[in-house]
Amino acid sequence: MTGNRYLSGAFAPVTEEITAYDLPVTGRLPAHLNGRYLRNGPNPLGIEDAATHLWTLGAGMVHGVRIRDGRAEWYRNRWVRSTAVADRLGEPRRGTPVDELMDISPNVQVVGLAGRTFALIEGGIRPYELTYDLDTIGPCALGATPQGYSANAHSLFDPRTRELHSLAFRYGSDQVQHIVMDESGVVLRATAIEVPGNPYMHDFALTDRHVLLFDSPVVFSAAHLPTGIPFVWDGNRPARVGVMPRAGGAVRWFEVAPSLVGHTLNAYEDGSEVVIDVVRHPEGFDIRDVGTSRPTLDRWTVDLTAGKLREDRLDDRVQEFPRLNPRYSGRPYRYGYTAAVELYAPPAGPGDTRPDEGFSNALLKHDLLRGTSEAHEFGRYGAVSEGVFVPAGSPTAEDDGYVMAYVFDPERGATDLVLLSALDFTGEPIARIHLPVRVPLGLHGSWVPGDEREVPRYALAG
Repeated sequence: MTGNRYLSGAFAPVTEEITAYDLPVTGRLPAHLNGRYLRNGPNPLGIEDAATHLWTLGAGMVHGVRIRDGRAEWYRNRWVRSTAVADRLGEPRRGTPVDELMDISPNVQVVGLAGRTFALIEGGIRPYELTYDLDTIGPCALGATPQGYSANAHSLFDPRTRELHSLAFRYGSDQVQHIVMDESGVVLRATAIEVPGNPYMHDFALTDRHVLLFDSPVVFSAAHLPTGIPFVWDGNRPARVGVMPRAGGAVRWFEVAPSLVGHTLNAYEDGSEVVIDVVRHPEGFDIRDVGTSRPTLDRWTVDLTAGKLREDRLDDRVQEFPRLNPRYSGRPYRYGYTAAVELYAPPAGPGDTRPDEGFSNALLKHDLLRGTSEAHEFGRYGAVSEGVFVPAGSPTAEDDGYVMAYVFDPERGATDLVLLSALDFTGEPIARIHLPVRVPLGLHGSWVPGDEREVPRYALAG
């Protein structure tokens, strides 16, 4: 154990890039599934000081499984070759970055858009384009505006208007931009929004008529630039929800209890009310040690007529990475899915009888109509990543589909890509694809349908 939880256990980085074909499968893969399950996350390539290493600064590594005709054709993991990563690997650089100081290997999300694959991050750092097989092409201008903003890792697609929306911030700027693109990634318009104090705005939400902004007490700090993550908690700053018309205009702000929105599950209109379901990190959130936080699933209801906001707790189990059936994004819905991961702190030293570092892991299915939840447990050491919902071939209900996630199998010492039936959530997985290696705990991913000969219209959610 290194003493740094993000370099050991389920977080420990892998040191090799692997390509494996014809993966073994327990159970049966649905015959209609045709595409790639991709996930991004920090995987440092060389560590100068293990004691001070920050997890979110690790170079991005994308892990992918190709599924077709009931088979798992391949698994690949590849570092995203920023200039620094290519140099460290002794390889030629991929493309020319706009600003070498901001040329960082994207490690937050990986998506498919108009037949192309992109690794995304935030803070004004350019996305990188990847090949179908996850090799790096180079930095790209997805969502780029003249002011230096670009597509954020939590861009949202509206399945009805076929628009891609992004709320982008830049380090050290008091302005964010709401960027709207068409389904091929061409920027249609960008709206500047003044947010004094430069808060950390990791995610946002979208409804039929509104864009929802989350102003938090986590703010930019120039003094912390040398740490690589220049954000700190400001106990004197309120947390607020902003409601702005999608076409732009004045933002109405509503104060909430001190907190940071980790990620949005969904939002929708209900008459004069806007309902927003979020994973809420409580007061004092430390961006340098995210594993110490205890986020919960909350609902914020904004009454636009009365000018009031109501806060309710939906589920108090520690959880993150909310996802839903993407066909219901921005509209009334019933079901949401989250990952529940609880860290046990490592022993402090001799005589400390607390349990060693481990995890109580589950994927949760929330029935928001009934106010109930189901848990598919994977055991203390079965580290589970974000679950992505994939609709069935001809779905007959909102939850007619599958939840895919990477789950560590402690008996094999390697990771499985697990497929749960959302209709039988606590039942046995319908399939487990056995990867030859471990996939470290990471961040976000996507199911990208089709292949290089079939240009998918859109495959980005979360």
